[in-house]
Amino acid sequence: MVDRNRHDAPVLVIGLGRFGAATAGQLDRLGREVLVVDDSAALVQKWAERVTHAVQADARSIDALRQIGAQDFSVAVCAVGSSVEASVLITANLVDLGIPQIWAKAISQSHGKILERIGANHVIYPEAEAGERTAHLVSGRMLDFIEFDDDFALVKMYPPKPIRGKSLTDSGVRTKHRITVVGVKSPGRPFTYATADTVISNHDLIIASGTEADLERFAALGV
Repeated sequence: MVDRNRHDAPVLVIGLGRFGAATAGQLDRLGREVLVVDDSAALVQKWAERVTHAVQADARSIDALRQIGAQDFSVAVCAVGSSVEASVLITANLVDLGIPQIWAKAISQSHGKILERIGANHVIYPEAEAGERTAHLVSGRMLDFIEFDDDFALVKMYPPKPIRGKSLTDSGVRTKHRITVVGVKSPGRPFTYATADTVISNHDLIIASGTEADLERFAALGV
C-alpha cells in the first residue's frame, strides 16, 4: 500500500490526451513515479518509455482499476474530458476505491459541479483557465499571469513608468496602487526579492501581486 502521507507518493494519471500527457510528463520530470492509464494501445505504447509505467485499461471499469492496483495510490488524476459520462464514471470509481486525493478535469461548470458532488477533491478547468490567462496577456503589458482564489493574482510584467527610478516606498506602490512588488529582475541577473528600498529601473521586470482589478489598472498606467 502506498504511504498516504508522502508528498512524493506515486501518481495515477488516467487519460493520455493533451492534458493528461502534459501532466504525466511534468510529474515524471519532477521525479515522481507515475502510472498512466488509457484505453488506447497506441497512446500507451507511445508513453511506455516516457513515464514509470503505462497500462492499457478501461478505467470506466472498477474491476480493471483494481487489477492494475489503482486502490494503492494516494493521488489520482482523471484527465478524461472528451466524454463527460466517462469522466464522471472514472472519478466515481476512484472515489469508491478510497483514493484520498482525486484531481479531475472538467470541460464546463456543470461538469465540474458533478465531479465535486461525487467526491473529486480538486476540479481543474484547463481550457477556461488558459483562456482567462491569455486574455490578460494579450490585453495589457503582462508577460505572465497566475490567478489564485478570491480574485488574487501574481503577474510578471514590465514596470509602469510612474514607479521607475524610485524606491518602492517613494513610488507608493502599495498606498496608491494597492499592489505589492514581490520580485525584480534586472537584465542579465536572476530575480531577487524586492524590499521597500528597491529602486525599479527602465529595463527591469517585476513580479507583482494583488487583486485582478488592481493589477489591470496598475499595468495600464503606461510605458
